[in-house]
Amino acid sequence: MIKIKKRKFLLLPGDGIGPEVIAEVKKIINWFNTNKSLDFEIDEDLAGGASYDKHGTPITDEVFYKALECEAVILGAVGGPKWDNLEFSKKPERALLKLRKELKLFANLRPAICFKQLVDASTLKPEIVSGLDIMIVRELTGGIYFGEPRGIKPIDNGERKGINTHTYTTSEIERVAKVAFDLARKRKNKVTSCEKSNVMEAGLLWKEDVQALHDREYKDVELSHMLADNCAMQLLRNPKQFDVIVTDNLFGDMLSDEASMLTGSLGLLPSASLGAKNKDGEMRAMYEPIHGSAPDIAGKGLANPIATILSFAMALRYSLDLDKEADLLEKSVQDVLDKGLRTKDIMSQGTKEVSTSQMGDAIIACLQN
Repeated sequence: MIKIKKRKFLLLPGDGIGPEVIAEVKKIINWFNTNKSLDFEIDEDLAGGASYDKHGTPITDEVFYKALECEAVILGAVGGPKWDNLEFSKKPERALLKLRKELKLFANLRPAICFKQLVDASTLKPEIVSGLDIMIVRELTGGIYFGEPRGIKPIDNGERKGINTHTYTTSEIERVAKVAFDLARKRKNKVTSCEKSNVMEAGLLWKEDVQALHDREYKDVELSHMLADNCAMQLLRNPKQFDVIVTDNLFGDMLSDEASMLTGSLGLLPSASLGAKNKDGEMRAMYEPIHGSAPDIAGKGLANPIATILSFAMALRYSLDLDKEADLLEKSVQDVLDKGLRTKDIMSQGTKEVSTSQMGDAIIACLQN
C-alpha cells in the first residue's frame, strides 16, 4: 500500500550545479504557494556525492524513507570526477539507481521538444526539427541492466567472460506500454514500439505483448512497430514522424539521449520516472533534468535551470493533476525565451545573457504577469 503525504516534495539537490538549479525550483514552489493558494511542503536533503562526503553513503536510509512518504522527489544532479575512484556501491549514481529501483519507478518519460526560439541551436536543419515534440517512454527497472545472471567470471583458457542477461515478462512490458498508450491519447494518438524482434526472443515477446495489449484495450490508438536501430536512423532522418515512442531499458537509454540532442541543448529537457498508481490514483514519482552535474561550471551562476523547472512542471502535471498550473509554468518559460533571455549554454546573436538565478527570477516575473 502506498501511503503518501499529499503535496509534499522532497528536493535532492545533489552535486555540481544541482543545488543551483534546485534553488530556482524552490523559488517557484514558494511562488505557487503564495500566489495560487497552494499548499506545497518542501523537504530538502542530501544525495549523491554530497551524501557520501557527509555520511559515507550516496543515500541514507533516512532520506530514502522521506522519499517513500512524499508526493514526488525532485532531483538536481549527482556525480562528478571527485568520486570517480569510489567502489561501485559507493558511487553517487547509486543513489539515483536505488531510488528508481526501490520506489518501483518503471516508466521513464523523456520529452524531446525543440523550442521555436532555439531551432538554430540544433545540429540538424531547421526544417527537420522545427516543431519537434516527441515523448520517449523507457522501461526503467527491467531488461539487461537488471537481468540475472550477470557479472564477470574467469573461463578455462585464462580469459574472462562478461555476462548480462536481457529478460522481460509480459507484465513488465504491458505496464510500460499502458503508460505510452495513455499518454498518446492525450497527444497525437500515435505510438511507435521499438525492439529488436528480428534477432532477440525478448524483443519478439515485447512486440507481441504490446500488440496484444493494443488489440484488447487501445484499438483507438495508432500503433506501429519499428526495429530499434531503424528508429535511431529515423530520429535523424525524419524525427517528426514520431509522437510517443515506447521501448525497453537499453534501447530507451540510447534513443532518448539521441532524441535529446535533436533539440540543441541538454539544459532545456526534463524527465519523469513514474511508478504504478494505487487504487486511489496515487503513485510514486521522481523528476529530474537530463543534464549532468557539470562540476566545471558549478557555483558560477552559469547553469541553465530551465530543465529542472520544466521537471517541476511535469510533477505538477503527472503527480498532482494540476494541468493548468503546469501549462502556466511551461508558458512562462516560453515567454522568457521570447524575450531573448538566455543562459550561457543557449546564447546566440541578439540575445541577452542572464545568470542561473536571473533566469529563475525572469520566469517568476512571467508567472506574475
